[in-house]
Amino acid sequence: MKRKTLLSGVCVLLGLAFLFSLQVFSAEPTESAEAKQLVALVDKAAALVESKGKDFFPELRKRDSEWWKGDLYVFVDGMDGTVLVNPVDPGLEGKNLLKDPASKAVGELLIEKAKTKGSGWVEYMWPKPGESTPSKKISYVKRIKMPDGVPVIIGAGMYAR
Repeated sequence: MKRKTLLSGVCVLLGLAFLFSLQVFSAEPTESAEAKQLVALVDKAAALVESKGKDFFPELRKRDSEWWKGDLYVFVDGMDGTVLVNPVDPGLEGKNLLKDPASKAVGELLIEKAKTKGSGWVEYMWPKPGESTPSKKISYVKRIKMPDGVPVIIGAGMYAR
């Protein structure tokens, strides 16, 4: 009887540990210092775009600036999916063709998060700067309005290591 009780207790503990580990791995990355810095960066850029509008876009395109360092950069998209600022690949600007290799419409994911939550984390596949092979990326996005009242999505993301 003691063995059965002990075995049951061990199974319960292992089950709880498994469930806890699932929650830890599926949680949004809001707790890491890197994630908090990224949110602060997006919030700061958002405030400047809200006040200065398109006049601030050239600042977002400056390499080795606060807004673009290595593979971390701030981007701006229209609520229709049109790329407004992508400092790493300016050829995408003005286009509406954001799709990952699995044909999941990245633009739709960003727009959905911005429309339903106002801000939040979105996970998708996207090539790192200078690479053609897509990597797992998680971005923090936020819906804002420019001075002319046009809503846009501003965001930045981290690539999986």
